[in-house]
Amino acid sequence: MNPADNSIHEPALWRDNGWTARVIKNEDDEGWAVAMTRDGEAEPALVGPWTMGRDKKNPKPLDTAAFNVLVKTAAEVIRRHEQALHAQHHKNVSVTVDGRRVLVTLDIVPDEDDPHAVLAAQDPYGETLASLRVKPDFRLTTASASAWIEDGFRKPG
Repeated sequence: MNPADNSIHEPALWRDNGWTARVIKNEDDEGWAVAMTRDGEAEPALVGPWTMGRDKKNPKPLDTAAFNVLVKTAAEVIRRHEQALHAQHHKNVSVTVDGRRVLVTLDIVPDEDDPHAVLAAQDPYGETLASLRVKPDFRLTTASASAWIEDGFRKPG
């Protein structure tokens, strides 16, 4: 075995390809659960029910096929969480002012020391028309975007 390879393939613990699956006792009932943790992370990305073995008492052992399905599911959970976080911090609206189409974006920077947002406007060709810092709680709506453009891209009050 390669010393750099830290793979483990045990009935209740499977580590491979940057992930660890650990079969654990389900605290809510008499069944079992499996926790999927990505290497380097403190908390599992996914905890879900795990199948009982044939004796209806002990958990079914982990295997390659089950592990691969768990990795795919846990990676999807992380991807969806990242997409939701991105959507929460990056908003945009498209408005037409004086017959020209403008895309207005708001990118929130949730910095602990200096939270802020960047309000920006682009023409249909992707050229930046304006960009400035605003408060992180700035509400981007079609009305606020139109008002900002009509005000000559001055910092909103």
